[in-house]
Amino acid sequence: MTVIKDDLLLFNKFFAEYQHSFIRFARTYIRDDVAAEDIVVEAMMYYWENRQRLPGDTNLPAYVLTIIKHKCLNHLRHLQAKEEALNDLTAHSQWELTTRITTLEACEPNELFDTEIRTIIDKVLLKLPDKTRRAFLLSRYENKSHREIAAILNISTKGVEFHITKVTNILRLALKDYLFLFILVFYLLVNR
Repeated sequence: MTVIKDDLLLFNKFFAEYQHSFIRFARTYIRDDVAAEDIVVEAMMYYWENRQRLPGDTNLPAYVLTIIKHKCLNHLRHLQAKEEALNDLTAHSQWELTTRITTLEACEPNELFDTEIRTIIDKVLLKLPDKTRRAFLLSRYENKSHREIAAILNISTKGVEFHITKVTNILRLALKDYLFLFILVFYLLVNR
């Protein structure tokens, strides 16, 4: 019992004598007061738990300082790995953000919607009977009057109106999802 008590007294004396020097040493590299103190306490605990295995001529301050050195190295390597991972994440995040900005800057909504709308219109027109499609194309794309279209297709002007109305109704249904967008754009342009 007295051996343990004597060991504990010697340990407390050793700890009190070297604690501040050890913490100062660890703080020099760690640059974190709390982490430096934790490392010193852990090193002292390691020494206490393993004191029986040490040779009698062991230089205790050097032994504990070596433990502190290795714990500091582990701590710094952990910080380094964490920093590298954070840098990788930041670089990836920066790349991703730059890509989104570049893509958005290159985006032309009018072209995007023009292409989509053109595709829908082309698909609808391909499904129409020849006379109906031709009447619409002559009216909308070649700006022909109903009388001119009637003469080209050899039908009455009422027939031309029927065909164009038919296509207009079919397109209105096919483009219903874009109607709100057209109204919004029109509203924004009018209220500038």
